[in-house]
Amino acid sequence: MTGPDLLAGRERALRSLELSVKRKLEGFLHGEITGLRSGPGSEPNEARPYQAGQDDVRRMDWNVTARSLEPHVRAPLAERELETWALVDASASMDFGTALSEKRDLAVAIVGAVGLLADRPGNRLGVRVALGNEVRRIPDVGGVAAMRRTLRTLLSLPRATPGEHPQTDLAHAITRLNREHPRPGLRVVVSDFHTEGWEIPLRRLTARHEVIAVEVLDPRELELPEVGLLTLVDPETGRRREVQTSKKRLRERYAAAMAAHREQTTQAIRAAGAAHLVLRTDTDWVRDVAAFATARRRANTRRTPRGRTGVR
Repeated sequence: MTGPDLLAGRERALRSLELSVKRKLEGFLHGEITGLRSGPGSEPNEARPYQAGQDDVRRMDWNVTARSLEPHVRAPLAERELETWALVDASASMDFGTALSEKRDLAVAIVGAVGLLADRPGNRLGVRVALGNEVRRIPDVGGVAAMRRTLRTLLSLPRATPGEHPQTDLAHAITRLNREHPRPGLRVVVSDFHTEGWEIPLRRLTARHEVIAVEVLDPRELELPEVGLLTLVDPETGRRREVQTSKKRLRERYAAAMAAHREQTTQAIRAAGAAHLVLRTDTDWVRDVAAFATARRRANTRRTPRGRTGVR
């Protein structure tokens, strides 16, 4: 595919992603993603006496000033600001996909969904990309146009060549995310969680932020098909191994091992206090995100006393 064709394909993918999210998800999450800190707003609040050197004279309320014979300003009603950072695992295992898409496609899709649904005045979205020992930073921005540039950058990232990079250190990436972006907000960690040691860093991240752990799966990772002799390739190291999938015992052992791994991942995310969203390459990710959002909204409605709000 030539350069112009590739660029056109990415633009079509972006438009399709945006339409899918807006049409199917906004009704579920509208008004539900709020921030932890107040920022300057645009709606007027009640008038109060003018404080020289602190208040902007452009906010002077001349009607109240004339009636009271004392300078008054009408300060804006504070809006809730939300700083969101997404950590995307870009290791070679995320380039795998045997169904409707690859896992990396779902990673970009969920970043786009969060960016579109959190698009409110003052809200910002930034992305960290973890590959090997490196953690690339895509600056936090606000607005749909800036978010599209972020998605273009994610779509244009080169694929990880097996054996070229060391195994991605997800624990290190989460630790950096927590250390370098301390302001409380929403943190989204997108990975297949095939590495080890990320449990404690994730727990530390949830101590300060609202965290959603997005586990991305492909059905061929969960069980082996019965197709005879099959060559398996480790996406991280490039090592190959031939297995005879006609052996029922082998397929059962593999499925049991993957089920145990998934259960451990689920328990670790739950113990860390993060929300757990599972996306599969063989299902409708928009529907799965909508179901997840609806369940969280109902849970927060039960937990949150009337008159109080929080990040949802």
